[in-house]
Amino acid sequence: MKKLTTLFQDSYNELKSVRTVTTMAMFAAMSVILGSLTIQIGDFIKIGFSTIANQFVYYLFGPAVGCFFGGALDVLKYLIKPTGAFFPGWTLNAMAAGVLYGCFFYKKKPTIWRVLAAELTVSVICNMILGTLWLDIMYGKGFFVLLPMRMLKNLAMWPVNSFLFYTMAWAMEQSGVLRMIRRSA
Repeated sequence: MKKLTTLFQDSYNELKSVRTVTTMAMFAAMSVILGSLTIQIGDFIKIGFSTIANQFVYYLFGPAVGCFFGGALDVLKYLIKPTGAFFPGWTLNAMAAGVLYGCFFYKKKPTIWRVLAAELTVSVICNMILGTLWLDIMYGKGFFVLLPMRMLKNLAMWPVNSFLFYTMAWAMEQSGVLRMIRRSA
């Protein structure tokens, strides 16, 4: 329990640096741009790539920063390009994903197994369970009616998302880009 408290405290202390905030802003801009490349399949399924930029913030700065970043970015993206009515459940999802990814990645080497575990955990908790619940609340379609197609989409995207983040993190670590960002922040 002490490790978890220290993890959150260290992450929270990252927010006190102006360089951390500016780095977060850079990744937020990338996330907004990548979010415009989202593919909409029907009313209830979207395939997007903005999570990759977000994951680097969670990796570099941890769960406390991830929670703040995820929530703030969700609201910002809605203000920039609203799709439907605003629903705070999606903001809670983004915050929970930031905490989960931050707990898996912060101050740890991004191994393929760690990335797979993080991606699966976030997919199950945030996307399959909570996301389906929010859609049920918003549209009244029925949790168990929506769940199978959302499970199928998330399980299909799980190795793809994991591979994308792992290869990008590995390449950025090897090139020294992440070390440079960490050192400056």
